Order: sequence, then C-alpha cells, then structure tokens
Amino acid sequence: MELLNIECLGKRLRLEGSMAGWQQLYWDNQLVSQKSASPNNQAFHIHQFELTSQSTRPLSTPSAKQNSDSLENSALDDVIIDNIQTNAIPVRLEVDVKWQPFYLEYCVLVDEEQISQGQRTTKDIEQQVPEIAVPKANKISMVGLASLGFKLLKSAKVVKALLAGASVAAYSWLFSIEFALALIACLVFHEYGHIRAMKHFGMKTKGIYLIPFMGGLALSDERINTRWQDVVISIMGPTFGLFLSIACLVAYWVTGNVFFAGLAAFNALLNLFNLLPILPLDGGHILKSISFSMNSVTGLIACVAGAAIGVFISYSLGLALLGFLLLIGSLEIVFEWRGRHQSHLLPLDSYGQIFSAIWYLLTVSALIGIIWVIAATGDDMLRMPLEILKS
Repeated sequence: MELLNIECLGKRLRLEGSMAGWQQLYWDNQLVSQKSASPNNQAFHIHQFELTSQSTRPLSTPSAKQNSDSLENSALDDVIIDNIQTNAIPVRLEVDVKWQPFYLEYCVLVDEEQISQGQRTTKDIEQQVPEIAVPKANKISMVGLASLGFKLLKSAKVVKALLAGASVAAYSWLFSIEFALALIACLVFHEYGHIRAMKHFGMKTKGIYLIPFMGGLALSDERINTRWQDVVISIMGPTFGLFLSIACLVAYWVTGNVFFAGLAAFNALLNLFNLLPILPLDGGHILKSISFSMNSVTGLIACVAGAAIGVFISYSLGLALLGFLLLIGSLEIVFEWRGRHQSHLLPLDSYGQIFSAIWYLLTVSALIGIIWVIAATGDDMLRMPLEILKS
C-alpha cells in the first residue's frame, strides 16, 4: 500500500510497504531503494540513494560559465567524461511506521540537510488518492463482468431503469407482482446502506444497479484504502436491511397485517444471507478485514475459535444450513489468511477489530431474532425463513 507521497527536489517521492515489513521507495516513479520483509518486522527504516548533478564546461576554455544543474539518477562517483562533470548528491529517507494504530513519521535529508518531515495517520490514508493504481487480479466472475459492463456504458440512468424493469418482471414471473415490488424495495434499501457509507468516506458513487436473480450492486469509481472502510461499507447494507425489518415488524404489531410480517422475515433472511462469511458477500468482506488485520497466529486462532463457536451455536439451535455455510466461509478466510500482508489496505487496529466483530455479531443475532419471533406466530408461510435455516 502507499504509505507516503511527497515532493522531493521537484519530483514525487513515493513509499510503498506492507505489514510484512517490505518497503519500496520510488523517486519520479523509478525504484531507488527497497527493504525486504523480515521476521522481526522492524518499524524503523532508512532508505538511501544518490542523485547526480551534471555541469558542462568546454575543455579548451576552463573559465567559461557553467550551465545550470539538472538532477537525474546516475553513477555514484565523481567522473569527468569529455566536458561533463558529475557530482553525487546523497538523499536519505528515515521512516518509522506503527501499524496498529497506524502512525507514520518521516524525515527527508538531502546532502545531510533536512528538507522535509511530518507525520501521517489513518485519516490521511483514507483520504489519499494514489497516483499509481494498484493492479487488480484478472479474475473472471459474473459480478466483475457486470461491473465492467456498467463502466463501458455511458447511459447509466437508462441501464438502471432497464435492469430494474427486468428485475421486477423476473421476480413477478417467479412469484407475484406484489412480492416482486417488495423484494425490489428490500434490495434498494440494502444497497442504499452501502451508498451512504461510501458517501460518508467522501467517495463518488455511481448509484444502485439491480440485476435479475443476482440482487443488487452499489458501485463507486474510487477504491478504498483501509479495512475500516471495507467493514463499514460492507456492513451498512445489512444494517439498513435490519432497520427495514424492524420497521416492518413494528408495522405488523400495529396493524396486524400479515404482509408486513412476511416482509420483515424475508428481508431479514435476505440480509442474513449477505452476512455469511463467504466472498464476495458482505459478511466475507467483514470477517476477512477483521481476521486479516490480526498480525499474529494468536489472532487467527481467536478468529477460528469464534467461528467454531458460531457453528456450534447454529447447530445447537437447529440452524443446520447457517452452520454449514458459516463453516465453509471460515475455512475460506483461513486459506487466504497467509496472503494478508500483500494487501494494499491499512489494517484495523485492536479497537477496530473488536468494534467490527461486535457490530457484526449483533446484526446477525438481531436478524435471526426477527426471523424467530415472526415464526412463533404459527403461520406456515411466516415460518418458511426459519425452516430454510433449519434445512
């Protein structure tokens, strides 16, 4: 990830690094220094490189005026080639990085004279826009292809309307027009939660796209820089879904209309499914951000133990499907844990890990509670979401 990007001698000095300890320093987009990952993961690093000052003078007239200096990377020693004299200028970057909570302190010296110093925190990382885009893996998926197709289409509003119409038609064909409209409302409310979170972080959004039989997508042109952003953006969709289910449940208690009870139960099931720890679902992003921010084997063991407890509770309550999917998702997180240091995302600190885990567990518990309460009414149709979890 990009740790630092400042001006140095008229060019950009950019530092990239990871929790594993490796760092790469670029001056004018040219690699000038790098540090390999180390077992002790030292926080303090000194990067050194040399620039050269070239001056020209006619060999036949030693008293002629010299041209102005220009800097470029070149040889280390002073040499004279024909009429060009090259002088090496040492540049040193001292940087001290603490990851949890993130804090970076730097100092730049040119020819042993300090020219720049400062600090960076998590807020600076969240707001930065890197000059060099992070390469993305070329994974073929339906979601990725759909996202790429949206970027290629200029008439976004027309596309949104067509997809929304197709979704209503598809769900009406499978169920009924009333159920289709209710389902679309649930999807839009869920995706709006993602949109609100993106706007909270100052990200430009492209709106909500409804895809028949796949759900919805909330798109943004900008990428996230921290795992806290990933957690908040991911969990705000199910959180908004929870608010909608609570509102429908209250409406059912006030009016006695079974339609509101059914909408509350099915919406809760929809958002609970999104919280499963399986990528690319919201729950997969949340638990991945939490577990990948734990920079120790102890953290991973704690995450696995928590997942095991969740599986045990699910099977104890007879929620077989939920327990099975939770187990599969947990294994997926464990398999990807070894590559956590290569991510460009700034990890969560200890407070962020605990807060995210509590937020996730409370949201899951509340959604299950709503499904359980509505199923207790005895209506066969309203018991369906609970029976699905028990299947």
